[in-house]
Amino acid sequence: MTQMAKALLVDDRRENLMALEAILQGLPVQSVAVESGEAALKQLLVDDFAVILLDAQMPDMDGFETASHIKRRERTRHVPIIFLTAADRDAQLALRGYAVGAVDYLTKPFDPWVLRAKVSVFVELWVKTRQLAAQSDLVRERDAQWRVLTDAVDEATVMLRTDDPDARDRAVDLLEQARWGNTP
Repeated sequence: MTQMAKALLVDDRRENLMALEAILQGLPVQSVAVESGEAALKQLLVDDFAVILLDAQMPDMDGFETASHIKRRERTRHVPIIFLTAADRDAQLALRGYAVGAVDYLTKPFDPWVLRAKVSVFVELWVKTRQLAAQSDLVRERDAQWRVLTDAVDEATVMLRTDDPDARDRAVDLLEQARWGNTP
């Protein structure tokens, strides 16, 4: 059961959020739209996201402050942020975006296909990271099982080397319990 990747869309204008949702339609990503930096931070407490599309210019808490909070949290610091802004191509704003941890900074009007391609890359990386984590968990679980079995074999070997007539039966019981994961 694989969890679908999510993209957090943050913009104070509902029509921009609807446009972003339309651009991402058809990608293997669930869009979650919020209208403020504060709402984005709350949403990040609830869900994991593959990517965040963040408006730089918002009232109250702007995108730069929002990104700064996101990058300070252990749980969210590695989520890629793409800034989107209607501001003209001010190099200082772009530098400010990168300084707070953005992976990209796009000014409007931007090519929707370029945005789709960028989001697709981050979604694919998110999926691959999840797959690697699951494989790592499986390897750790198998390693633990291997240690239990090895310990049982060692203990059974010691039992079998004694002069105790009941040692054989206890060694067999121990090995069977270890084989089926029922360690004493």
